[in-house]
Amino acid sequence: MLDVFIRFLVLGCMSFGGPVAHIGYFQREFVDKRKWIEEEKFSMALSLCQFLPGPASSQLGMFIGYHRAGYLGAIAAFVGFTFPSFLLLTLAAMYSASLGDATWLTILISAAKLLAVVVVADAIWTMARKFISDAVTFIVCAGSASWILWQSGLLAQLLPIVVAGLLGWLFIRKPVSIEAKANKDTSLLQTLALFGVFAALLILPTLSSAPLVSMFSHFYQAGSFVFGGGHVVLPLLQPLIGDAVTGDALVEGYAAAQLVPGPMFTIASYVGASMDGIHPVIGSVIATVAIFLPGALLLFAAIPVWQKVMNHNKFAGSVVLINAAVVGLLVAAFYQPVWVSAVHGIADMVAVVVGFAVLRKFNMSVFWLLAGMLVYVIAKSMM
Repeated sequence: MLDVFIRFLVLGCMSFGGPVAHIGYFQREFVDKRKWIEEEKFSMALSLCQFLPGPASSQLGMFIGYHRAGYLGAIAAFVGFTFPSFLLLTLAAMYSASLGDATWLTILISAAKLLAVVVVADAIWTMARKFISDAVTFIVCAGSASWILWQSGLLAQLLPIVVAGLLGWLFIRKPVSIEAKANKDTSLLQTLALFGVFAALLILPTLSSAPLVSMFSHFYQAGSFVFGGGHVVLPLLQPLIGDAVTGDALVEGYAAAQLVPGPMFTIASYVGASMDGIHPVIGSVIATVAIFLPGALLLFAAIPVWQKVMNHNKFAGSVVLINAAVVGLLVAAFYQPVWVSAVHGIADMVAVVVGFAVLRKFNMSVFWLLAGMLVYVIAKSMM
């Protein structure tokens, strides 16, 4: 558990670039480098997280921690990955008036965004080599990517996975592995119990008028109904919390959440620390736990059902095309927003290509790559 916490804490300190970049970091660190989870399980966990409300990259991190060290590992992964952004945003809310010049932060973010392009490209390359094996999987991958780039919203994200799974179930036959058969004894009791807790926490706190309980309820509701990542949290939070914070605090929190590493859902840390009549640290802790909790409960409620369905011999063929569709989703997200937000000219493109080549050739630590991108961005700003 301590090892899980340390590894995710390190990633939480440097994972700029949004959820797609986080997936790239996880894939490189825990699939390629440390072999904590197999590529196929990683892809299937990612496809499950796409279906659930909540922060997909944080849910994926919790799944990896769970796979490595059980429920304590899931908690360790969540705390480690979330703590840096939680701390930075809580401090930002408390001392926003005295932050001063942030030129150095702009340089760091620019370098981190370029690094995110390299890491996501490396993840796509690795997953494509494993899951894009013939013309059919290539067509599914390309079709999924094209659809996502053309459409937007929750349906656009879910439809390629659903269609791919249906086509695989109808037309592809693949034998179930021995390991998959051994995993069929998953417990329905876990699903029912966790979903019951999720529903109870959704309903019961609304019956209380206590400020802290009411605050927990509002952020919990936001985390329960947000699909599509942290960018959707802001319009949902605004009507829920009412006049408890100013509109400026919401916008400032949204902007600050994009400037720090880690999950966008930690906008709740900033907003919670800005709540009237509540101590900033207490408000930040309650808001952060409340907004992440429903996604965690639904994830672990869904895991037994998802594993049973995906390991059934009738659905084994679905896995083949679902994996291809997931690669397509990553390709689309790689272009928008990762590439579009980071690469602004030929020089940036060259820096990304060089970084990708170095990463593939020498398997260099991302810390050194970040240092190299910092040198590049500083040199570019001085020209």
